[in-house]
Amino acid sequence: MTHGYEKGRLNLPFVGISTFGKSPYQQDWDAIDADVAILGAPFDFGTQWRAGARFGPRAIREASTLFSFGHAGAYDHEDDVTYLEGVRIVDIGDADIVHTDTATSHANIEAGVRSILKAGALPVVLGGDHSVNIPCINAFADHGPIHVVQIDAHLDFVDERHGVRYGHGNPMRRAAEKDYVTGLSQLGIRNVSSTAKEGYEAARAMGSDILSVRQIRKLGIEAVLERVPAGKDYYVTIDIDGFDPSIAPGTGTPSHGGFVYYEVLELLDGLTKRGRVVGIDLVEVAPDYDHTGTTAILAAQVLLNLIGRIFHNRGKEG
Repeated sequence: MTHGYEKGRLNLPFVGISTFGKSPYQQDWDAIDADVAILGAPFDFGTQWRAGARFGPRAIREASTLFSFGHAGAYDHEDDVTYLEGVRIVDIGDADIVHTDTATSHANIEAGVRSILKAGALPVVLGGDHSVNIPCINAFADHGPIHVVQIDAHLDFVDERHGVRYGHGNPMRRAAEKDYVTGLSQLGIRNVSSTAKEGYEAARAMGSDILSVRQIRKLGIEAVLERVPAGKDYYVTIDIDGFDPSIAPGTGTPSHGGFVYYEVLELLDGLTKRGRVVGIDLVEVAPDYDHTGTTAILAAQVLLNLIGRIFHNRGKEG
C-alpha cells in the first residue's frame, strides 16, 4: 500500500491552508467532482445567551488537519477496516453570510447544498447554529423521501415565538412539516430546552420518536437502531451539545448528562448499516468556550468516522 507521505511534502497538520482534512478546495460550485463536499455555514444569528458559533466551521477545519496525515485511508484495528480509502472529499468553502439577513444567508446555504446534491456528492455542512439545518433540509425537496436522525440535547421543535420561525429553536419543526420528511428520530434529548411541553406533544403527533440519553442507555444501542425505519435515506443532524460537556465544552448551551464518544459512534455506525445516509450537518461548535480545542477535535473526528463508515458500508452493498 502506498502512503502519500512517502514522497513529496510531509505536509504536517500545522502547515498550509485549513480545508477539511486538508482536502482540495473547490471554489466553483458548478464544478464539484467528488464523493463528499464540505460546506461551511458560519451563521449564528440565533444567539440568545452566550456568543455564537460563527467560527465553528473554521475551528472544525483546523482540528480536522490532525487527521490529514498521508496514510491511504484511516485504519481501525478494532474493525480491521481501512476507512476513507479512495473516498474523494473536496471543501467548497463557506456559504456567504449577510449579517442580520437570515433569509438571504439561509438561501445561500441552501444553494450550496443544492450544488452538492446536483453533483451527486454527499453534503456535509459545518455550522453555525442549528438553524442552518433549515436550508439544508430545504435543499432536499427534490431528493426525498428522507428520515431525519437528530443527535442533540434539545428538541428544537418550537413552531413560532415572537415571530421567529427560522431560528435555532425551530429546525426540527420546519423539517417535520416537509412532505418529503417521513419522520424524525430525536436522540439524546434532555434538560432545559426552548421547546415546551406542547412542542413535545406536537413532535410525537408529527412522527417523532424522542429518546433521552438515559432512555437510550437503558434500551441499548441495537434496540434504539431497531426503532429507526430500516432501508431508508437518512439525513443526520448532529448538535455538538448532544455530547456531554465534559468532552464537548465548546458550545453555547452545554447540557450535562450527554453522550460519550463511543455511544454516538456506535449509533452512527449502525445507522450506516441500516440505511443510506444522504446528508449531514454538525452544528453549534463555539470555539470561544473550547479552550483546549477538544470540542473541535471531537467534531472533526465524528465527521471523518461517519464519512468513512458511510462509504465502507455502501461499498459492501455494491
